[in-house]
Amino acid sequence: MSIVSRLWRRAGVAIVLLAALTAAGCAALVAKERELTFRPERGVSGWFTGLPSDVQVFYLPVTGGPNPERVHAWFWPHPHPSAPTLLYLHGVRWNLTAHLRRIENLRSFGFTVLAIDYRGFGESDGEMPSEESVYEDAHAAWRWVVEREREPAKRFVYGHSLGTAVATHLASDEGTRDGMGGLILEGAFTNLPEMAAALAPSWLPIDKLVTQQFDTRSKIARVPAPVLIVHGTEDRMVPYRFSQSLYAAARDPKRLVLVEGGGHYNTSWVGSAAYRQALAELFRLPLANAGTDPGADPGASGHARVSARAAGARAPAVQPAYAAP
Repeated sequence: MSIVSRLWRRAGVAIVLLAALTAAGCAALVAKERELTFRPERGVSGWFTGLPSDVQVFYLPVTGGPNPERVHAWFWPHPHPSAPTLLYLHGVRWNLTAHLRRIENLRSFGFTVLAIDYRGFGESDGEMPSEESVYEDAHAAWRWVVEREREPAKRFVYGHSLGTAVATHLASDEGTRDGMGGLILEGAFTNLPEMAAALAPSWLPIDKLVTQQFDTRSKIARVPAPVLIVHGTEDRMVPYRFSQSLYAAARDPKRLVLVEGGGHYNTSWVGSAAYRQALAELFRLPLANAGTDPGADPGASGHARVSARAAGARAPAVQPAYAAP
């Protein structure tokens, strides 16, 4: 995540810059903060080799008027016609072309996936994003999901990194109104000011300078559906203690899966066996080629800590919500 990434890599420069901009005025601070927070890219990522043939590419209008701004979207149906639909919301870096592997992995878990690039990213319209604009983009995508998937229990929202804040905002707002099956957060944080404060020198009140809030902790208790939180224990960008804090704030039913050895970008496949098991148990989704750590004990609280080394172990049978093909 980017205000974090920049502070991590260029802490001195960013801190001095933000302090100077504070003195210069709020408008300049907000503009520079957005540049520090978001890392949108228009081009294709170096590891992108093309889309599978069954991915549908289209644009969703976000704004009104004769020339509405649009977000670029990928829709990847699952082979089974009764598969639930997952809205995929990425973080602050790259664009959809850099997220194909994670999207592919989530689809293998049993989802039909709709993934969007926020405005300013990839082939979407618009310029530098903001907290407000990415919320608007997520709402537009959610409306598309609701129109297509008529069963509320089969609508899911997934967020990675900064996308976890966007996903939680959506789930606590329109998800409450429209109904949904579940919220899935991977590599989550509590809010952006706390994230910035965790990495800045203790003497600098950096949390007071941050205007983009992305306050997940204040919203997660309002999410009406079950919540799955997944975090790698080796995440050097977002410490997993933030996910533990969100888990404590979320209402039941909920599940926290800490993946031993998982980093910020690879947890969904390093811990895929535990991921699948949690999806099956919490949301009653099917297990396809499932595996789990036989030593993991979810316990009454729904908190599991699993080892990536056990990812190939066989999982116990779980009755799915629909029959996998």
